[in-house]
Amino acid sequence: MKHVPDATADRTFAEDGRTDRASVDSLLSELDEYAVEQALRIAESGTDAEITFLTVGPDDARDALRKALAMGGDGAVHVSDEAIGGSDAFGTSLVLARAIEQTGFDLVLCGMASTDGTTGVVPALLAERLGVPAVTHVEELSVSVEDGTVTGRREGDGASVRVRGTLPAVVSVTDRSGDARYPSFKGIMAAKKKPVRTTDLDGLGLSADQVGTAGARSAVDQASRRPPRAQGEIVTDDGEAGVALAGFLAHGKFV
Repeated sequence: MKHVPDATADRTFAEDGRTDRASVDSLLSELDEYAVEQALRIAESGTDAEITFLTVGPDDARDALRKALAMGGDGAVHVSDEAIGGSDAFGTSLVLARAIEQTGFDLVLCGMASTDGTTGVVPALLAERLGVPAVTHVEELSVSVEDGTVTGRREGDGASVRVRGTLPAVVSVTDRSGDARYPSFKGIMAAKKKPVRTTDLDGLGLSADQVGTAGARSAVDQASRRPPRAQGEIVTDDGEAGVALAGFLAHGKFV
């Protein structure tokens, strides 16, 4: 569960090249809500499942966990350490993998990407670190505990592909996998009593030079605001507007 800056806010970069998270409100990444929904559906299908949510971030990242717990689930793990700040996808996947290994797992569910970094590669990196199959970007998901398999349908440009992996596995789901439910008042109140365990790099057996900006394989050299959109040209229809429109389309090679 990633705690991200609100995608509808005016997001920008800080002076150090990292995302400015202090100037805008943050919330649970919308794409991760679909993973929450799929986890809850699996548990509601009769599978004897225990759902644990995991996030990496500062203190306010607990809000993402509370939102997920209000939707359902049993508990959560919060990895918080200042040295993690500035981690790229590789560092993030390392921290997540260590926390998941400590917790124990049969199935790891992720959103297809985060709404801030939008790399979409963390689930695959996570599967590689855990040494399990990756079933990614699926729109339809089914899990068979008896067979020990997970099956998903992935839509491509020209074909629909059905993929299958053996459990344990890492799965990422798209925003077409099923609408995420809204937390009920009862769920919100129950979330306050559900356990949230906090750990840090020491607790995961990691050092600061493996994560954060020190361990990142990529960095932002420069960032600048997108220039304001130019004002459109207004054509007054005096009987020749159609000619002017055709000329504009031809000049822009739209026709």
